[in-house]
Amino acid sequence: MKNRRKFIQACGVAAVSTTVLKAAPMVPIYYSQTDNINEVGPKTGYTPQVGTLVSMLNWMRSAILNPVRGLSVKELDFILDDNANSIGGMLLHLAATERFYQLHTFDGRSWGDWPAEDDKRFSAAMSLGDRGRAEIKGNNLNYYLDTLEEVRAITLRELATRDDEWLLSVDNNWYWGPTNNYCKWFHVVEHESNHNGQIKLIKSRITV
Repeated sequence: MKNRRKFIQACGVAAVSTTVLKAAPMVPIYYSQTDNINEVGPKTGYTPQVGTLVSMLNWMRSAILNPVRGLSVKELDFILDDNANSIGGMLLHLAATERFYQLHTFDGRSWGDWPAEDDKRFSAAMSLGDRGRAEIKGNNLNYYLDTLEEVRAITLRELATRDDEWLLSVDNNWYWGPTNNYCKWFHVVEHESNHNGQIKLIKSRITV
C-alpha cells in the first residue's frame, strides 16, 4: 500500500508538471528520482515521460557495453562470415543510428539529409554490409566507446530541453505510419537490443 501511495502521488506530480509545461514547454521539470539504473522512470533534469525514456536509453546502453569490455582490435574486427558485420561495425552503427534520430527529431531533417560532416563520419556505419566490412576496422575499443558517448551526450542534452508534449507529438508522415517521438526514440532502445544479441553471438564465435 505504501508503494501504491507513492505511485499515485507521483502521478499527481506528473499531472501538475504537464500543466506547467504547457505554459513554458522548453523548461524542464526537475523531477526527483533515484539514479539506480534498474529503476525505470522519471529522472532528475527531465520532464516525467522524457526522463522515463532516458532511463530506458541508459539501461539498454549498459547492456550493450558489458559484453564488449576488454575486446581487442582483432576481436572487434572479427567477421563471422561473408555476410556478417563485425562487433566494431555494429557499435559504430548504433552511434550512427542515434545520430540520425537526433537530426530527424531535434533538427527536423529527413532521411538522406545529413550534414556533410555526419555523412562522411557515419554513412559507412549506417550502410554496414560490404562497405562497412571494408571501411570499419583497425579501431580500438575506446574509439567506439568514445563515439557512442559523444553521440549520447547530445541526446541527453537535447532531451533536457524537450517536454512530454513534444515527446508525445505525432508525425503523420513517418514511413511506417503515424508515429510519435516517444516511439521513434524507443526504437533507438529496441535497435540496440537487437544488435546486443548479434554482438553476443559473434563474441561467442570469435576465433582470433
